[in-house]
Amino acid sequence: QVQLVESGGGLVQAGGSLRLSCAASGRISSVFSMGWYRRAPGKQRELVADITSGGSTNYADSVKGRFTISRGSAKNTVDLQMNFLRPEDTAVYYCKLNQWGPDYWGQGTQVTVSS
Repeated sequence: QVQLVESGGGLVQAGGSLRLSCAASGRISSVFSMGWYRRAPGKQRELVADITSGGSTNYADSVKGRFTISRGSAKNTVDLQMNFLRPEDTAVYYCKLNQWGPDYWGQGTQVTVSS
């Protein structure tokens, strides 16, 4: 079994910053990528950013220039630095592990940006 634990969500004013972290543990096989997705109220879950095992990154257009994804210092960890947050960034953010075999999701962490 694989567990993903997210941390770092919270309430912040527009223009502020938050940093999300995700740590995966358990029976992990070859990892292709790790990423962050979000689901805003009334909307479908969408990709925010992901990073491959080789370090290539991919961002949603809405967060380019504001968010930065990076691999954490420990193995199978990923961070998301979110700057210049906007009210429309309010959502539950989920970490995803894409590996050889089934993918895994974290439980989600709430990010709320007030105007």
